[in-house]
Amino acid sequence: MLNTDTEINGSTSTIDRAPSNRSDADTIPRVPLFIGGQYVQSNTDRWHDVVNPATQEILARVPLATADEVDAAVQAGKRAFATWKKTPIGQRARIFLRYQQLIRENMASLAATLTAEQGKTLADAEGDVFRGLEVVEHAAGIANLQLGELANNVAGGVDTYTLLQPLGVCAGITPFNFPAMIPLWMFPMAIATGNTFVLKPSEQAPLVTMRLVELAVEAGIPAGVLNVVHGAEEAVNAICDHEDIKAVSFVGSSRVGTHVHQRATLAGKRVQCMMGAKNHGVVLPDANKQHSIDALVGAAFGAAGQRCMALSVAVLVGEARNWIPEIVERARALRVGAGKDNPDLGPVISKTAKSRVESLIASGIEQSAVLQLDGRKPNVDGDLAEGNFVGPTIFSGVRPEMEIYTQEIFGPVLCLVEVETLDEAIQLINENPNGNGTAVFTQSGAASRKFQEEIDVGQVGINIPIPVPVPTFSFTGSRASKLGDLGPYGKQVVLFYTQTKTVTTRWFDDEVSSSVNTTIRLS
Repeated sequence: MLNTDTEINGSTSTIDRAPSNRSDADTIPRVPLFIGGQYVQSNTDRWHDVVNPATQEILARVPLATADEVDAAVQAGKRAFATWKKTPIGQRARIFLRYQQLIRENMASLAATLTAEQGKTLADAEGDVFRGLEVVEHAAGIANLQLGELANNVAGGVDTYTLLQPLGVCAGITPFNFPAMIPLWMFPMAIATGNTFVLKPSEQAPLVTMRLVELAVEAGIPAGVLNVVHGAEEAVNAICDHEDIKAVSFVGSSRVGTHVHQRATLAGKRVQCMMGAKNHGVVLPDANKQHSIDALVGAAFGAAGQRCMALSVAVLVGEARNWIPEIVERARALRVGAGKDNPDLGPVISKTAKSRVESLIASGIEQSAVLQLDGRKPNVDGDLAEGNFVGPTIFSGVRPEMEIYTQEIFGPVLCLVEVETLDEAIQLINENPNGNGTAVFTQSGAASRKFQEEIDVGQVGINIPIPVPVPTFSFTGSRASKLGDLGPYGKQVVLFYTQTKTVTTRWFDDEVSSSVNTTIRLS
């Protein structure tokens, strides 16, 4: 049994344990809202269990907040914005310098919390936190990022310059699969640019997010600048509809992302939605075999395939089809188990997710794909028998009309497609509606350049299986994988979270004479 106060939260302040003389259900920790600098217990009568996916242990209960509670969080952000927007940029930057240090100091406990509620391995959980930490470090450099432009003497004695000013209250809706990284994609850059923020983390994995919020407050983020509400559809719709929220960031499924984009855009907000994917890795015969096989297997099965950048389709060009047996054997050797034991992959997030993955595996068999490796019912320790485990699964002979190809499986399933030429591989990928990421494995500079020029996908790896950029660049998924013009973090998100104001000035000496100008020209 995990000690909730230390191993799950690292602190007693983000949960409320009901008195022991109440029912057993009420002794389970309750996750609070965070509004106006205070931890607040929700008045809702609807709660969601936070479940360890490896053991089915209920770790906590999270409230499905009401629309009134969302409004309270927004109003707290609105009040705080009046002073926060005037806070000197250097002062804002120093908060994030302190914040990144606190995250580093608490890396191990953050990873343990993340693993317990989400299931990924401890090593991968640390990677989750670290990739978010990189964005926090970038936010600490906001003084060099939130810069306007100046054109001197655009007309006689006239200068024009731009200001990048914060919008107001912004909001973020984050998924279960990266409960540290993706919140850290959002609120640090929004707050660093002078906005206030309302965060709605996934109700399936909110505990590490709440711990990150605690550390942000410890770093110096003032009351009301960062607020947290929990919930599902009602909370999402309240965020989309609220007139005082100026911008919404979303990462999650295509179905929900499309809904968020449509609803929030109709309400007049800026919206960025990073959504579903079907990422392909193209393997040319001249590629480094061992590197390519290891990269394919790691990118397909890491995090149990629950990544929007998971490499779920390998396109084997020409003689690379002969590598199938070695790909299968490499995947077969991966260890499945509880994330705390640091196997190669842990469980999927829920019993529902497990059932969906197994259903799609069954559909692949029914549609005549060749099941090279069956990950259903993997061997795990007896105390994990109820866990949501699916082992590495590989299909060959996959065709584009098959359900295992058309659907984002979001589980440890790799589809192998065989083509004769690079041109065929490029055509296959470009005909897929998604455009999150892709990769090519080759030792040919000419082939890699052809691929990067002709492929219609937002993020391209060359001998890199998961090409998620570092924060000096922006996340640039495209086509059906993204709605909205600007991506999270990097230069694009500074523009997303600010309004450009253009100022044109002229100053006169007292002795200067003037005349009436009735034209549009500056003179």
